[in-house]
Amino acid sequence: MGDPGFFGSIFEPIENIMHALITFLYNLTETAGVGSYGVAIILLTVLVKLLLYPLTRKQLQSMKAMQEIQPKLKKLQEKYKDNPQVMQQKLAKIYQEAGVNPLAGCLPLLIQMPILMGMYYTLYNFDYGAVEPSFLWLPSLSQTDPLYILPLLAMLTTFLQQKFSGTEPNQQMKIFMVIMPLFIGWISLNFPAGLVLYWVTMNIMQILQQIWITRRSDDTSDKGAA
Repeated sequence: MGDPGFFGSIFEPIENIMHALITFLYNLTETAGVGSYGVAIILLTVLVKLLLYPLTRKQLQSMKAMQEIQPKLKKLQEKYKDNPQVMQQKLAKIYQEAGVNPLAGCLPLLIQMPILMGMYYTLYNFDYGAVEPSFLWLPSLSQTDPLYILPLLAMLTTFLQQKFSGTEPNQQMKIFMVIMPLFIGWISLNFPAGLVLYWVTMNIMQILQQIWITRRSDDTSDKGAA
């Protein structure tokens, strides 16, 4: 598939760790009598998403909190649009009263990105050695999906992951929610199946975590109201 180049070298330390983990998990599946790189990729993706769960929860909670105060923010921005200094003071007061940090949603994402990108480059370049990395209907995880099932799943799970984010999308976000899945599905047509399998598994884990976080948040709110 070719070398991704400069950016791939940036994530090389993480790539080496992920490569070792996939090999380790493959050896475990082989000991269990399965011997599947596909299962190893799924297990590693699940493990990574479980480890990143606290950051995912923090990110979603911050996004939801920011959405709840959006009406107040819009009113202030409209009222003080000719006085930026006062507007900034009023905005800071609203953030403080709501206990919201507008940058809090970005930090978890920034921490997660190197790990997720490391996984990307690991699976883009993964050397399966002499083992034929077949999995389910896939003749080889190092090649594209001949039946296009994984690209379709990548497109569907990307859409659902956005839909279950727990935030109410504006008009621009609604357009993005259509374009992004189509883009992911399109590029997945040319990606190794192992990489797309990782993306699909990651999306499924993200959807499950988002549903879990939203339900716990709703339960907490109901108890507080009671």
